[in-house]
Amino acid sequence: MAANTFSAAFVWTPDGWNGAEVDLSEAEIVDDFGDAVTETLGLIGDELALLCVEVEDEWFALVRYRGDDEPRVFLSDAHAIASDRLGELFAEFAGVAPDKEGNSLGVRPAGDFELLSDLGVSSEELLELSMEEGLLPADILSVIAERLSFADELDRLR
Repeated sequence: MAANTFSAAFVWTPDGWNGAEVDLSEAEIVDDFGDAVTETLGLIGDELALLCVEVEDEWFALVRYRGDDEPRVFLSDAHAIASDRLGELFAEFAGVAPDKEGNSLGVRPAGDFELLSDLGVSSEELLELSMEEGLLPADILSVIAERLSFADELDRLR
């Protein structure tokens, strides 16, 4: 796993969002992400949970979990697959094939661009944030957390 990786999960409760840091260092397959989120947050039913991962100043990922529904994932840059094992897992999760041509120019978001649209962040806004010149993954996650009302929880965990 990359040296400067931050991952936290947030669950929606009647009192608002609650969060906890999640250790993904032992993840070997994408299902391990969901297991780590469930265990860390103590999920028991169909609670709405979000996993937020940022790797250094390179990329971020969001995964949305809800009960038995298929997890939905957004990866800010498909080129993350070259960076480390965690990047490879998230790229696989987002359905990104390795770029055999090695064409890594520009940011290439991948996955489910709509995973936050019913919560107040449209696909257009998510893409725009991901491709904004000069914004770091931590900054983008802070903007998203602010929009979804869990910025205080995110700041507390950082």
